[in-house]
Amino acid sequence: MGQLELLTVAEMGEADRLAVLAGVPSLTLMENAGRAVADEVQKLVPPGSRIAVLCGPGNNGGDGFVAARLLVERGFVVQVACLADPVELKGDAAEMMRRCSLPVHYDDWPALVSNVFDAEPGHGLIIDAIFGAGLTRPAAGDFAAAIELINQARREGVPVLAVDVPSGIDGTTGAALGNYVVQATRTITFFRMKPGHLLMPGRTHCGDVVLADIGIPDQVIAEVAPDIFINGPALWSGQFPQLRVDGHKYARGHAVVVSGAAHATGAARMAARAALRVGAGLVTVASPLDAVAANAAHLTAIMIAPFEAAAGLGSLLEDERLNAWLIGPAAGVGPRTRGQVGEILDRSAAAVVLDADAITSFAEAVDRADLFARIKQRTGQVVMTPHMGEFRRLFPEAADLPSKVEVARAAAEACGAVVILKGVDTVIADPSGSAAINDNAPPSLATAGSGDVLAGVVTGLLAQKMPAFDAACAAVWLHGAAAQSFGPGLIAEDLPELLPRVLAKLSGWVPPV
Repeated sequence: MGQLELLTVAEMGEADRLAVLAGVPSLTLMENAGRAVADEVQKLVPPGSRIAVLCGPGNNGGDGFVAARLLVERGFVVQVACLADPVELKGDAAEMMRRCSLPVHYDDWPALVSNVFDAEPGHGLIIDAIFGAGLTRPAAGDFAAAIELINQARREGVPVLAVDVPSGIDGTTGAALGNYVVQATRTITFFRMKPGHLLMPGRTHCGDVVLADIGIPDQVIAEVAPDIFINGPALWSGQFPQLRVDGHKYARGHAVVVSGAAHATGAARMAARAALRVGAGLVTVASPLDAVAANAAHLTAIMIAPFEAAAGLGSLLEDERLNAWLIGPAAGVGPRTRGQVGEILDRSAAAVVLDADAITSFAEAVDRADLFARIKQRTGQVVMTPHMGEFRRLFPEAADLPSKVEVARAAAEACGAVVILKGVDTVIADPSGSAAINDNAPPSLATAGSGDVLAGVVTGLLAQKMPAFDAACAAVWLHGAAAQSFGPGLIAEDLPELLPRVLAKLSGWVPPV
C-alpha cells in the first residue's frame, strides 16, 4: 500500500525492532535519521548559516547530535545543546553524543538560540530534537523554557525544523501535552508518518511534513500490520467505480434522498445533485407531499417520488432497484424522522447513509440502542456522517477518548456502521477497526450545506456498489479535492459542479482535441 500506512508510536518502535532483527544496526538507523535532518536543513537555509540544535534525553536527541556533526562538515555554523543531564542519555543517543565533533552545551542553551536570533535574516535555523513522538507528559522546567524560546524565535521569522514530531505533541493522538508545544516550520519524520502528524492540533504544529527513508525494510510493514491509513486514491482506487463502454444508467445504481418539509428542501436537493454528479445512474428525491412543489420547481435530471408519512415510503422501499438511501439533511429532529429511518433500515436491503437530523433524532439512550440493534441485524451497509456535535449526542461514551481515531473506531464498533467523523482532520472508521485520516480539506469547506453534499457523494458511490468503507473514504477525499479546486468564496452549491473536474483528473481523462 505504499506509504499510506500511519504508524502509532508503539508500532514505530516495533518497526525499529524488526529492522534491527533483519540486520540493520540501530546506530545505522540513527545515523540515517540524522543525515536526513541535515539534508532538510540544507533545503531551508544556505551553508554558513547559524544552526542551534536542541537535544533531549532520548533517541530524538541522538538524531540531533548526528545532524549537528554532519552540518559542521557541510559548512554550517553549529552549536548543540543537551537539555538533559548527560547521565540520562543511554544507548545509541549516548553514543551519538560521544561521536559529536562539537562541544555540547548544557546550562547556557539560551545563548545558542540568541545567536540564531542575531543571524542575518534567512541564515539562521533551530532544530527541535528535544522530544520525539512518544512523549507522554507535559514539558516542564528547562524543557518548557526552551520550547517557549523556540516559539519566540519562530514568531520572529526564524525557521524551526522539528525532528519526528514537534516537541510537546503526542505522535499517536496529535494531542498537545500541556501548554508548551513547539510550532515548527517543517517536521521531518522517518519510515512512515504518525497519526499525530494529521490529527488536530498536531497538524497545525508540524508545518510541512517530510517523510525520510532511513533504511527500515518495507517488508516489516506486513509484520507490524498497521490499520490506520492516510486517506487518498491509492487507498480505495481499486474499488472506485469505472465507466464501462457497455454500461447503462441502471447498472450504475439508483440513489434515493429523503427530503425535508416544504420549508427545508434545499439540503436534500444538494445531496441528490452530488449523488448524480459522482456517477449514480439515477437519483430520486423522496418528497413529503407538502414539499413536492418546491422540489419539482428546482429539479430536472433528478426524479421526485411523493410520499406521505413514514409508512408512505413503503412502496419505494419494496423496489430493489433503489439500492442506496440517504436520510437526514434537513429532515427534522424527532419521531417523524426516527420512524422513517426505522422503515428504511427494516424494509430495505439497500445501503443507507444517516446524516444530520437522522443522527440527532436518536440522541435518547433508548432510541440509540434501538438504532444500533436495527443496524446490526441488517445485511445492507450503513454509513453515518456526524460532525462532533452530532457525534456527542449519539456516542457520548466514546466522545472523550484520547484520540479522534479511537473515538471514531469505538463508535463504529458500537453501532455496526462505518462512521465518518467530520472535521478538518476527518476520520473514517470501519466496525472491523480499520481507519483513515483525511488531510485535504481546505478551510473553505466550513460553509453551510457542505456536509449535505458529502452525504450525497457517499450515497452516489454506494449506489454504484462501492464497499461502504471505501465509499466513505473516497467521498471525503473527493469532497476536499473539489473544494481545493475552487478556492475562496466556495459555497455548498458549488461542490457538486466541481466534482466532474476532480473525477476527470482522478481518471486521467484528457478532453479530445
